[in-house]
Amino acid sequence: MKKLLIHTAGCTPAAGFARARLEALGCPVTDTPSQDVTHLLLDVPSFDAGGKLRSGGDLQNLLDSHEKSITVCGGKLNHPALVDYHTLDLLSDPGYLAENAHITAEAALDLALRRLPCLLRGCDAAILGWGRIGKCLARLLRNMGAAVTVAARKETDRALLRALGYEAVDFCELEKILSGFRLIFNTVPQMLLPEDRIGLCREDCIKIDLASIPGMAGPGVIAARGLPGLYKPESSGNLIAETLVRLIGKEDPQ
Repeated sequence: MKKLLIHTAGCTPAAGFARARLEALGCPVTDTPSQDVTHLLLDVPSFDAGGKLRSGGDLQNLLDSHEKSITVCGGKLNHPALVDYHTLDLLSDPGYLAENAHITAEAALDLALRRLPCLLRGCDAAILGWGRIGKCLARLLRNMGAAVTVAARKETDRALLRALGYEAVDFCELEKILSGFRLIFNTVPQMLLPEDRIGLCREDCIKIDLASIPGMAGPGVIAARGLPGLYKPESSGNLIAETLVRLIGKEDPQ
């Protein structure tokens, strides 16, 4: 195998921090294509909704400037141009997803606090969904004194939530209690609160939708996607770099 050389081709603030962290970890990096490059690091996620590189430019031209043997690294790499390339998809790595969920939850809390004119202590907050982000958010909110209610679809999850000291409801019960919350975070990529149901919320309710597919619609809903890179770019970039080094090490332990 050729000596490791990573071409960092991302354009986001997180990509800049990722490059700096890779250098700090002793990894050779370059910002220009070269026949010596072994790994091409794109943004994470790598493509926009239309399948274009988030960094701009043409993906095929970028690939053609390297040897066919390079490993393409990034997130959501199910692009047809990459079908014949070896890839490392960080968004398929459980460790990356878990830590990124925490970064997302902390960024979401920062976003809410900027808009909340009162203390979080004693504030009634709802979390829709009990996945990775929901779990991290629930812990952070409770640690800051909020009264946390979690909506979860599975009865087993609701039972565990109650055992952990949270209020827990099924999604079908939400309509009855929406008016009681000052904060609502959605993490479910499914429309749970369309505009007619959002109208049941109190007027000063802060509604933050974190899901990749909208789960809330209507006046005042804040679509908050990509928060790690926007609000915590250093932590996001460090996570990208450290995950990449770990994954490369797994493939080439020498």
